[in-house]
This record gives sequence, structure tokens and C-alpha cells, in this order.
Amino acid sequence: MTESKLKKKSGLGRGLGALLEDSDEEKKISRAGAASEGAVSEIELSKIEINPWQPRTEFDEEALDELAASIKVQGIIQPVTVRALSGSEFQLISGERRVQASKKAGLKTIPAYIRTADDRQMLEMALIENIQRENLNAIEIALSYQRLLSECDLKQEQLGERVGKNRSTITNYLRLLKLPPDIQVALRDGNLSMGHARALISIEDAGRQLDIFKQIINNDLSVRRVEELVRAESKKESPVKQRKSKVTSEIRAVQTKLSSHFGSKIQVKANGNNKGEIKIPFTSTEDLNRILEILDI
Repeated sequence: MTESKLKKKSGLGRGLGALLEDSDEEKKISRAGAASEGAVSEIELSKIEINPWQPRTEFDEEALDELAASIKVQGIIQPVTVRALSGSEFQLISGERRVQASKKAGLKTIPAYIRTADDRQMLEMALIENIQRENLNAIEIALSYQRLLSECDLKQEQLGERVGKNRSTITNYLRLLKLPPDIQVALRDGNLSMGHARALISIEDAGRQLDIFKQIINNDLSVRRVEELVRAESKKESPVKQRKSKVTSEIRAVQTKLSSHFGSKIQVKANGNNKGEIKIPFTSTEDLNRILEILDI
């Protein structure tokens, strides 16, 4: 098998584990400690350059101190991953917390897998590792998904395979980026839950979203109460509109399911003869292409 085929096999559609996976030969630890491609080698911390595509720029100092204390006792359990630069210099692919904590612990070297990766792969691996962290907020996850789609040229189906999520989950996170900035900040800072945000997404008017958001903050509204307010908003249609569109509870359920799947507010209208129409709105050419991709057209 050629080198190019090996690279192709190890990359697409199998998640961070696949991206960092090595062949049996590559997994052999370098007994002499030499920095050889595909091996686990002890590398000087001073020779490791931080990943410029690292999506996370702030790290909890207390958590780093705790990790450093653990490293002093247990050592590094999971090697970091780097790529070789010119000479004996390296660039970090994943494991920045371990690198920083190791420096705090006074270590001079760290065990590392040495990989070959271009700039796009570097970004992709850094983003996917970031997503798989347990303490990310919803906006950080959404932004990472967006960067993987736009900067790494992935489709939603490929992204789902990479991160182990179905397409509707990814779509729901991406929809958060359409909320007004004030709501996104509150979600990022933990002042608003994902449940609250998902309810607010169902409202098309940004002004009304902000009105209900202020009620949530000022009155500490539960998610259920917000969902009730959102349902009340959806019923504020003109009498003529209500007569023309006889939407049963079953149709509303279908409408909600389609809206979640497409990441847009889908309109389903039906009359007494079980005839009607489905409207899928789009806001730009990029949004249209996204919908066509979901439809597999």
C-alpha cells in the first residue's frame, strides 16, 4: 500500500482517534529515545512550539496546578502529539494542557507521538480534540463545528463521523450562532442553559428573542416556562392565517422535527383534505447549499 493511500485511510471519517492512529510499526516506542517519525519519544519541552491553531486560548490555572501535582506523582500517562519541524524543533498537535502542566511540574522532557500533518490537518485535529473536552460551553462547541465546516472543508455528514454526533445535533449547535450576541454571551458564560437557547431559536424575530431572554435573566424562568412563552409567540398569527392553515398537533410535531433537522424554521401547512405544502426558507446561497446537502441533492 502506498504512503498516499495510508494517509487517506487514516484520515477521513473516523474521528480524532483515527486522525491520531498509527500503524503497528508506528506504535513502537523508540527505545533509544530518538525523535523518530511515528514513535513515542521523549522530547525536550523547550523544543515544542505551541499549536498556532489551538482553538482554546485560556486555561484554568487551578486545574493546571492540579494536573501538575498529579504529573509529579504519576508522570505523563498519555503522550502528547507533535509534528516535526525543521531541525530538532517540533510543533504541538494536541495536549497543550499536559505541556503547560509538565512545565509547572518542573519536567524537562515529555513523551510524544511524532506525526506528519499539514496545516489543515493540524487545525482539524486541534478542533476535534477541543470539542471532545468535557467542559466546553455550547458556543465554543458551535464555533468549533463551524470552523471545521468552513476552514477544514468538511460536510456535515463527515463532521458527524469525526466527532461521533448525528447531523441534527450538529445542526442544533450551529443554530445557536444565529442568536443575538447578548444571548450567545450569556450562553457562553453559563448564565443561560442550552435548553433556554434552543427554545429561543424557534422565534424568528431577534427583538422578541431578546425580550424573552431578559425575562429569563430577570425572573429566573425555567426552560419549561420559556417553552410556554415561545409557543404563545407562535400562536400570534392573524385570524385569516389561522383559518387558512389548519395545523393539527401531528402537523406541528412534524414541523418541529423538520425545523430541528434542517436548522431552519420550517412551515408546514395543511387543509381539511390533507393537502398542503412544506416551506424551507434559506438566508443565503451558503445556507441554500447547506439545505441541499442535507437533502442529498
